[in-house]
Amino acid sequence: MTAKVFALDTKPGIQRDGTLFDKEFYVDGRWVRFQRGRPRKIGGYRQITDQLAGPSRGIFVVVRNTFNNVYSGYADGLQVVPVNNNGVGAGISDFTFAGPLDTVSILDGGSGYANGTYTNVPLNYVTSGTGSAAIGTVTVAGNTVTAVTVTAPGIRYQPADQLTASDADLGGGGGTGFLMQVGSVDTPFLASDLNSWQFDTFTDRNGSGENLLLAHPSQDLVDIDDETDTRLMASIVGTTVMWAVGIFAVTDVALTSGSVTITTAAITTQVGVGQLVKGYGIPAATRVVSVVGTAITLSNAATQTLANTTLTFDNEVFVSGGVVSLHPYCFVYGNNGLIRNCSNGNIDDWVSPDANEVNVATGKILQGLPVRGGSNSPSGLFWSLDSLIRVSYAPQSLGVAGTANFSAPTYWRYDIITSQSSFMSSAGVIEYDGIYYWVGTDRFMLYGGTVKEIPNPMNQNYFFDNLNYNQRQKVFVSKVPRFGEIWWFYPRGNASECTDCVIYNIRENVWYDTGTALGARRSAGYFSQVFRYPINSGTELNATNGVNSVSISDPGSGYADGTYLYETLTGGTGSGATATLTVYAGEVISAVINNRGSGYTVGDLLGATLDGVGVDFELTVETLMNFTSLWQHEIGKDEIQGTTVLAIESYFESSDLGWVAGGPSQPSPVGENLWLRIERVEPDFILEGEMQLYVTGRPYAQENDSTTGPYTFDATTGKIDMKEQRRELRLKFVSNQAGGDYQLGKVIVSADSGDVRGYST
Repeated sequence: MTAKVFALDTKPGIQRDGTLFDKEFYVDGRWVRFQRGRPRKIGGYRQITDQLAGPSRGIFVVVRNTFNNVYSGYADGLQVVPVNNNGVGAGISDFTFAGPLDTVSILDGGSGYANGTYTNVPLNYVTSGTGSAAIGTVTVAGNTVTAVTVTAPGIRYQPADQLTASDADLGGGGGTGFLMQVGSVDTPFLASDLNSWQFDTFTDRNGSGENLLLAHPSQDLVDIDDETDTRLMASIVGTTVMWAVGIFAVTDVALTSGSVTITTAAITTQVGVGQLVKGYGIPAATRVVSVVGTAITLSNAATQTLANTTLTFDNEVFVSGGVVSLHPYCFVYGNNGLIRNCSNGNIDDWVSPDANEVNVATGKILQGLPVRGGSNSPSGLFWSLDSLIRVSYAPQSLGVAGTANFSAPTYWRYDIITSQSSFMSSAGVIEYDGIYYWVGTDRFMLYGGTVKEIPNPMNQNYFFDNLNYNQRQKVFVSKVPRFGEIWWFYPRGNASECTDCVIYNIRENVWYDTGTALGARRSAGYFSQVFRYPINSGTELNATNGVNSVSISDPGSGYADGTYLYETLTGGTGSGATATLTVYAGEVISAVINNRGSGYTVGDLLGATLDGVGVDFELTVETLMNFTSLWQHEIGKDEIQGTTVLAIESYFESSDLGWVAGGPSQPSPVGENLWLRIERVEPDFILEGEMQLYVTGRPYAQENDSTTGPYTFDATTGKIDMKEQRRELRLKFVSNQAGGDYQLGKVIVSADSGDVRGYST
């Protein structure tokens, strides 16, 4: 019978910093968290889809009653994955943005039209559509339409929209059958136009009206007008992406050739000095010089005469940092400390008195988030590379109107909270119960009224000494409020994607990490306050070089008109791609990729059999994409991919328990120079499946460890008998079984002095 019985009372948290012997906390662990001061396994994760375009650089979840839209932004676009409240997915769709009309292609020139060239021709929808106000010049020869040039782009058109023009606007000769298709619009996510993204209004997904979307190169895509959609996501990595916002139209403009001043029946939105003007008859680089009533003076004279046209007034709000909604204001931010906001509730108005622009810091503003302040006093926090700035709505008048000391009122207050901070990445800051947490370049920080460092004696060196600073912008943060945790994912060592994660448990006030577990290999993530599971995207590529976009290089001829669903695409270097093809007048007029396949090369020529009658149809592969997985975390105990269930290894290892450290239960500065002999361990776990116990240790702090085991036990095991002794001894508990789960209770260790005397020098 052993002389002493001890409880295993290692302190909570995993301490990576410092020497192994000089620790009172757990010294190692993987996929383990702490609750009530005790270790327990982190939850499992389930694959929602393995066809997500990636790597994803931004995830956002929009809750819609019984289902949830998961938005994922990647280098060339934005995807939407709807899932139900259990996280079961319903397929991936590419989010299509509307924009000003750029080009059109003639599908059918029709017949019977009067020959001639017709200007100021309204381009109308064949059926219903979301675009409006586009105008073109149409050429008719041989009584058929032979050319169309867009002269006024209008707004909210989408690729593949089908348009026509009335016979009355084409000479009134009784022509019919003219049909054209939108070839391109001025939209984001064009690989050839990464430095000029342009986001315009579109019809809201829930049909409630029109919204203006603003894109973020690394994190947020903001839906200003629909309060239920506060943010969406998009991203570009490795390139500078500019923002362009505030493009709007004024109609019923009387345009006189050679005149510098135009008139409009009414100006329904703010037009201000300096705005860029585009439209029919307006020379390039024309700007607003002044606005007096409904008379707008331009910097260049118009080149055409038109009694009624549509002009676009572009605020040219270009920024390189991002955008945030501080209701009812929209703020943009970027280089040279730029912070700029629109007018109250009007995303089109950046020139009114309460629309302001300042350069408040020396470095680039990287992130902005709303902060407590209320709807009547919107406030926000803005992080630069070395500063934290608070912006508050604080209108005040200066002096008395009509007197010499009067000046224009001010609306905004800018307070530099600190200029001695640092900021790791734009995706590395998060709000948790009104307090903001972020990682700087050399420490962890928080703001709850004042800026403070978060003390981290556990893994601060472990994180900063091993972070790949060349990939620092890929550091991102998420949270798991169920357990009071903030997770910072980061690329470790030479990794180019995130491979590990450090965790700060606010509730327990302890630090730990995931131990380079597979579940930490994530590129982006988000936790919704309504959908109760964290959503994260993986870094591993499931397939490469799928078809992202194609162009119709030859429409073919002789095909039967109709829509052909999921047609197999043949040819090229890859396989597995399918498309939905639309045939009109015997030619393929549109191709929408369904399954993207893999192994293709840019420039591949693809075909399809279709009806077996037509010939020569050909697509050209323009861009490619890679595929990763979208994961739902904190569900079950395992890694689940379809019907495949894989165990997740989880373990924790105690601090040294030897007599020389003061004993198994309580470390003491004075120990006994004896070996520790363990004869029995009495497990106390909430346990599913089996676990293994390993005994490890060494005679001296600098010696190599010797490990024995495993001693296997389950929920019915009352005791584990053994004869193990080390001078410095640790216990390691491992769960690595499908369905396995555990929560540690109070483990009892029966120990005594060993039969080997301590070494002497």
